[in-house]
Amino acid sequence: MPPDDALHDRLVRVGAELLRTEAPGALSLREIARRAGVSHGAPRRYFPTHLSLLSAIARSGFADLSAEVEAALRAAGPAPRARITVLARVYVRFAAANRGMFELMFRHDILQSGGRLGLRDASVPLFHLLVELVTAARPDPGPPAEITAGAIWAALHGTAELWNWGSLTLAAGAADPAPFIDAILAAHLGPDPEGQP
Repeated sequence: MPPDDALHDRLVRVGAELLRTEAPGALSLREIARRAGVSHGAPRRYFPTHLSLLSAIARSGFADLSAEVEAALRAAGPAPRARITVLARVYVRFAAANRGMFELMFRHDILQSGGRLGLRDASVPLFHLLVELVTAARPDPGPPAEITAGAIWAALHGTAELWNWGSLTLAAGAADPAPFIDAILAAHLGPDPEGQP
């Protein structure tokens, strides 16, 4: 019997909705099935393991993040540095607005699981975009663009996590993560030639 794509998608959607109010630990097969209005065994027809359902939900988070980045970049100008700033701000804003999903998207057990369950490939297109923008934005060669992009990503991810935990607000009295984002980009790319924040 072919899978019911509508039910498959509904289970993923319900899991993503549950993450808006609950931590990833609340994403049990039974609870998702209950909220989707199906028997507790129904998810097993589409997701043989709990990890496979979590992976599908996290993959939907990467799709949402990519869609937000694409929409923001369509409204941005052509300057690569400005586009990197837009991407960086969307990343940190997405993390703050989708804390449970962001946590799930970067869970080590899901990222490292093999085959189509693994999520490393889900983050690669966004990373490649950052590499392209870094290549275009740098006035001099410097280290390989992949290294610079990786360092920017690592710093942005750390900023997003520390912002979500309230640590940056506590330590630096910050009310907005934007100055941290600007400092990250200045550290790795030099001053903004356009002088834009």
